[in-house]
Amino acid sequence: MEDSGTTTPLAGAVQGLTSELVSALRSGGRFRLTGSVAGPDGAAADGLALAAVRVVGADAVLPGVLRRTPLEPDDLALFGKAVQAYPPPADASPTSLWSHWAMRRTLAGFDASFDGAPEHATQPRAAWLEDAPWQVLTHQLAVLAPLAVPGTDCEVAQVARTRPVDVARGFVRAVRRRDWLQAAGAGRWLVLLDGVPQTLGLESGLEFVAHMGSTDPRVVLQVEAAQLLRTGVPG
Repeated sequence: MEDSGTTTPLAGAVQGLTSELVSALRSGGRFRLTGSVAGPDGAAADGLALAAVRVVGADAVLPGVLRRTPLEPDDLALFGKAVQAYPPPADASPTSLWSHWAMRRTLAGFDASFDGAPEHATQPRAAWLEDAPWQVLTHQLAVLAPLAVPGTDCEVAQVARTRPVDVARGFVRAVRRRDWLQAAGAGRWLVLLDGVPQTLGLESGLEFVAHMGSTDPRVVLQVEAAQLLRTGVPG
């Protein structure tokens, strides 16, 4: 995925997939993962599609996760291939390990036959977050925003629940620094946390982030997810 020759097509594929996800979340319409990732000529490209799904991570099937609707067989197959195609290397960062674990956990939620996989059952550790400065905590949580879904009870979420004020501080800092992607990811976590200061004005803050970051579908995706988590997902 790091080949410079595929950087531009991959970035375009990721942007296209993210835009399709935003559209599906906004409309409540049917989302198909297969066909949402296309090559530069408009034709589906297997390698590019798998790489794009891996970059987007567990959020690649977010409409199905939030609505608790099953994936079509070909969508499930594509997502599963992406999970298997890009295992984290031995020296992977904690966020890479958690991102891949989130995909495996999500796949298991759609495919019962994947439940018994030992690599799905074992969580990475989140000890590096427990005493992290609030700035670092917010950055890491924003990167791991796909873990912020209803019912999440992983170690990362447990750490976040103990530090709502720190995450709120990080959200404000990201807005002030005009880091819209980090602000959106932090905001997605905040809607799931208890103890967030009322003075934060999270609802208006998210609207501001969505407006200022509207040209980046990654930002919009996180804000749409946050707003749906806050208000509830239509059936």
